Amino acid sequence: MRGVKGSRIQGVMYRQKKRSKGFTLIEIIIVIVMAGILLPAIIVPFIASVKGSGKPEMAGKAMYLAKQKMEEFMKFEYGNPALNPVNLTPYAAADLPNYQWRWERLYVPSNNLMAAGSVNPPDTGYKRIRVLVRDPENSTYEVYSVVTNFP
Repeated sequence: MRGVKGSRIQGVMYRQKKRSKGFTLIEIIIVIVMAGILLPAIIVPFIASVKGSGKPEMAGKAMYLAKQKMEEFMKFEYGNPALNPVNLTPYAAADLPNYQWRWERLYVPSNNLMAAGSVNPPDTGYKRIRVLVRDPENSTYEVYSVVTNFP
């Protein structure tokens, strides 16, 4: 009898080992249902962030264009006619497609460089240059600089 009982125990253990090699149909269905519930909660925010990932690139291009235009102005001395005061220009096509820019050069008082400027003299010794660039989504980026008439 001992041999019979021992073989039954070994037989039961053998069946349990064989059964633990895979997943049951119920376990697989539960995993599929859980994945169906959890995946949208994970994927939707990811998709939204991917859609918005182009904005930093557009901002970088717009700032590049603004700085490029500013450098064109800043290469001139204060008295150069290229820096004569001019009110805000209309938007014009920039060097990159779908980007537009405009600028102004105004006399400003020395005690408040952000004050409303003037195209007409008196010459205050300060000219504020402002460049605005609009990206394809109509966001506007501004760059300011001041040119002085002092050594």
